[in-house]
Amino acid sequence: MTTEQAEQMEQVEQVRRFNRTVAERVGVLHDRYLGGTRPYGQARLLWEIGDRLGDEGTHDVRSVRDRLGLDSGYVSRLLRALERDGLVAVESHPRDRRVRTVRLTEAGRAERALLDDRSDALAASLLGPLDARQRDRLTSAMAEVERLLTASVVSLEVLDPGHPDAEQCLRSYAAELRELFDGGFDPANSLLPDPGELRAPRGLFLVARLHGEPVGCGGLKLPGGGLKLPGGAPAEIKRVWVDPGARGLGLARRILSELEERAVRHGSDRIRLDTNKALEAATRLYRSSGYAEVPAFNDEPYAHHWFEKRLASTPAPIAET
Repeated sequence: MTTEQAEQMEQVEQVRRFNRTVAERVGVLHDRYLGGTRPYGQARLLWEIGDRLGDEGTHDVRSVRDRLGLDSGYVSRLLRALERDGLVAVESHPRDRRVRTVRLTEAGRAERALLDDRSDALAASLLGPLDARQRDRLTSAMAEVERLLTASVVSLEVLDPGHPDAEQCLRSYAAELRELFDGGFDPANSLLPDPGELRAPRGLFLVARLHGEPVGCGGLKLPGGGLKLPGGAPAEIKRVWVDPGARGLGLARRILSELEERAVRHGSDRIRLDTNKALEAATRLYRSSGYAEVPAFNDEPYAHHWFEKRLASTPAPIAET
């Protein structure tokens, strides 16, 4: 066994010890969570339904399922139990009967309020035996664990630029640039690629999702229309964006790294990008990721910095699926 493998095994064991301690301390093992009448799964779903209210206090059942990372069969069983007890109402969406919605009843709102009170009391009981310094250490550590666990559930997927999630990201990207750039931002004046250039074989478009919602994106233009050129050629990164609510999770660096890996797999030996002086965090990210500033390689009117990075290896290109 290598040192790296031994370290990985110790990390896995630490995660398992942490999971066992948390499950025991917060009462997940009990059939009646927080001294109530139902197990943790039902209580957690009830709380989630009441946490983010949609139109007229309703949720799309699928969005609730995505936020909790549960399969549809298990969510259906939980909802039936809550519905049987008169705590939720599950109905068809008035504009699309294929979509199920869920809302809390008056009894459901009352039980959720009780859950809130008991959850506050449980949290206070965790902090109570500790002194001020220990409480600060525990809550700071919890915030860091929450951030890292959230980062671990973000998924990356190649989507067609015309997909609704991709379009949502691109609209948000343009709207943010309009606010940040001196004089605003007009995509029509930019050298931003047509969305068609970011679909196979000429390129690809990555979308990051958190709990089913799009929270980031990045595009890759491939040289030669996706065909390997003699001697290699640079790929180009475009439209990297992360939702403000998802920043601090290392997501921009992860998108950047994924685009680099895909460029290598398609035969590129270099990768380049341009950026605006207003995007200071992005510029710091590129420099810290090994990008070197180079002379301008295009006439992008919104660019002030041009960067390039040599990629580690250039295996044979792959077909995008």
